[in-house]
Amino acid sequence: MEQSQLLALLEGKREQFVSGEEISRLLGVSRTAVWKHIRKLEAEGFGIEAVPRKGYRLTGSPARLNAVELQSKLGTAAFGRHLHIRETVTSTQDVLRELAEAGAPEGTLVIAERQDNGRGRMGRAWVSPPGRGISMSLLLRPGVPLHLAPQLTLLSAVALCRSLSRETGLAIGIKWPNDLLVDGRKISGILLESAAEDERLRYVAVGLGIAVNLEPEDYPEELSTRAVSLKMAAGRSFDRASLIAAVLLEFEQLYAVYQERGFEPIRILWETYSVTLDRTVSLNAGQGFFEGVPRGLDEHGGLRVELPDGGVRTIYSAEIGDAAPLPGAGGR
Repeated sequence: MEQSQLLALLEGKREQFVSGEEISRLLGVSRTAVWKHIRKLEAEGFGIEAVPRKGYRLTGSPARLNAVELQSKLGTAAFGRHLHIRETVTSTQDVLRELAEAGAPEGTLVIAERQDNGRGRMGRAWVSPPGRGISMSLLLRPGVPLHLAPQLTLLSAVALCRSLSRETGLAIGIKWPNDLLVDGRKISGILLESAAEDERLRYVAVGLGIAVNLEPEDYPEELSTRAVSLKMAAGRSFDRASLIAAVLLEFEQLYAVYQERGFEPIRILWETYSVTLDRTVSLNAGQGFFEGVPRGLDEHGGLRVELPDGGVRTIYSAEIGDAAPLPGAGGR
């Protein structure tokens, strides 16, 4: 019997006692084995009430992320099943790349309570105080041509947006290409780093940072009006292990759709959740700023932008900001 099986059983009956005899019968182990695993769970920080002739009842979980608890919540076939939880790392991306080069299987997940060098897109730092956010990296081995890598960035954004919207009840939207916003303020960061050979992706490290239970004082002053946590937006705290499990399940399911049916279903979903489309914005694609109205994605994952002169420009990487409305530009 694995501890995760026992934990899942107790989680499912959190409000009631489960007798040692019932646990023994359901899990097919001896009463002695049950007792030993109960002691191990207690040693890892779980609160378990034991009452003679009643049994055991789960009363609390550790503040730190715990491998046993997380795996008991997983509904995935592969994502998160090879799990590495670290207290402190330079970056979960760095750890995952080392594992990937050593042959780690697809779905390998690295989680850290603290990152000394956590980073986002464009080399920006990512705020992730210990115990309050989620910092993790997921390994993909898609085997697709290198030029399709932008599609995986958009898939990651859709998976994160759909799962967090469902779990929190918040109205979350996607800003090009993969920033998640609540009322215009950022709640997560996504960074994809890849390795290729012969113009095909060998692997992709998907870095996900989620501001879960951060408080206003956790943010530096320059981010106070541009970033927000799920707790601040919803007015309540969230269980991080449950959120991770939900994100991984949604990601695995959408990834399977992508592999079976290609990018089209992902494109439709991204456009559905986008807060970037059909309004005038300012874009910097590396050659200076220009204004236009994003209209949708092309089949490769590029953003089609309608220019003031009626022409269309497709971009694959750009910084986007608000702009003054242009004459004749559409919007919503």
